[in-house]
Amino acid sequence: MLIIFKSGASADVIMLGDAGKKLITAMGKDADDPKGIVTVEQLPAAIAGLKAAIEADRARQAQRTEADEAADREAGRTGMAAPVSLAQRAWPLLDMLEQAVKEKVPVVWGV
Repeated sequence: MLIIFKSGASADVIMLGDAGKKLITAMGKDADDPKGIVTVEQLPAAIAGLKAAIEADRARQAQRTEADEAADREAGRTGMAAPVSLAQRAWPLLDMLEQAVKEKVPVVWGV
């Protein structure tokens, strides 16, 4: 399942369902609702929630141990095969939200 975030302020942001749902939840919205909107008034809170999720993910990554790194190497999850972090996935959506604030337009998905 794809989630396509749309706004008049920027190009569409397309995400796979699980990653998109995590970010929808971080913005304070219901991830189980197939359609949604972040109104202009809700944008600052959505941005704050997304930034908090990014920082939490970075903190989690910083706490990884050498054993975690060794396990990833053993499983072949390094280089291009390394998992993409929530922080990396969130940046395009965060940029969209920030552009939407500047242009005073909402962000929607599922429409």
